[in-house]
Order: sequence, then structure tokens, then C-alpha cells
Amino acid sequence: MAHVHSDGTERRILNSARRLFAEKGYEKTSVQDILNDLHLSKGGLYHHFTSKEAILDRLNADEWAVTARLLDALIRRTDMSALEKLRTLIISAVDDPEHLDLVRSQLALLKDPAFFTANMRFWSAKLPESFRSLIDMGVQDGSIPTPYPEEAAQLLALLCNYWLMPCFYPTGRDGMEHRIRCLAAMLDAIGVPVFDEALASRAVKGLMALMPDEGQSASA
Repeated sequence: MAHVHSDGTERRILNSARRLFAEKGYEKTSVQDILNDLHLSKGGLYHHFTSKEAILDRLNADEWAVTARLLDALIRRTDMSALEKLRTLIISAVDDPEHLDLVRSQLALLKDPAFFTANMRFWSAKLPESFRSLIDMGVQDGSIPTPYPEEAAQLLALLCNYWLMPCFYPTGRDGMEHRIRCLAAMLDAIGVPVFDEALASRAVKGLMALMPDEGQSASA
């Protein structure tokens, strides 16, 4: 029974932190804010997490686990082309309000060189692996006829998480749409036609939700 209660407290901490991070931003949310929200003692929180940073790490790890499970499920499906699977994987990121809230809550941290470097390592190494598995399947089934599977996976991971991010290259909705069409043209040229009209439109909406003003109205 104690283990069940412990797991329940941990989940309550994570849910509270996720909501407060989304409302106030990670940097402006204190451990005391989380304690006040939960009516929890410091000892009760530190029994589960050593710091606010540890809570954020766990939230990000949980997000990646969800993506990994989706990728595994997509790989096993036999009713979709690899191109459709790749689009579904990208849509899962740009369409999920909770995921977008978590991303937006920590954008200010990217000004910190250590945090930025850690993210860049993930974008350039770990993330391309998930795209590469589907691109390789697309080469096999003919839906992604690229002679550059490795480069395409790297481009998708790096450009979608850096070049398209409005915190690095601020732009309005029209500018974001134009940028995504440019990326689509580059990917089309190397045989990765992932951005159809529907995905491009959803990507614009999701990425613009990362802008502070857009994000505040989206979560209101």
C-alpha cells in the first residue's frame, strides 16, 4: 500500500509541475509553488525528486517514452506506408497541446549554454534515429525514395527543432508557413515528400503555439 501511495504522490508532483510550468514557465515556477499547489511538505517532494531540474528531466523522459512507444507501434503496423507513419509521428508532436506546453515552458532555458548543448546533442544524435527507422522502411516500400536516408533523418531532426523554432528565428504565421514550404521543397528534392498540405498546416499551427502570445491564448 505504501508503494501505491508513493507512486500516487510522485504522479501528483509531476502533474502539478507540468501545469505550473505551462502557466508560468519553468524558470518562474519555484519548488515552493509546487508545494503550495499540492499542500505538500518539502520532505514529501524531495523524497521523490532531488530538485526542480529533476522534475523537468522526468517530464521530458516521460514525453520521450510516449514517442518511443508510438514509434514502436507505427513500425509494427502493416496498413500504412512508411511515409504515412512518418507523418503520423511528426503530427503527434505538433498536434499535442500538452507536449507543446511543456516545450514552451522551457524555451527560455535554451539561452543557457549547457542546456542548449544537451538539447543539440539529442537533436543531432538520438532524435534522428527515430526518423531514420521510418525513412529506411520508406526506401524499402517506395514511399520515401531518397538516396540520402541518414542525411534526411538529420535534417528533419535538426531543422524542425532549431530552424523552425520561433524562439531561435522569430517570425509571424506567414513567415512560418513560408519557412515550412521551403523545408518541404528541400526534403522533396531529396526524395522525402513528408510535408503535404495537411501536415504543413498543422505544423504551422503547432509551431506558432510556441510563441508566448499564441501560447497564452491557446491554453486560455
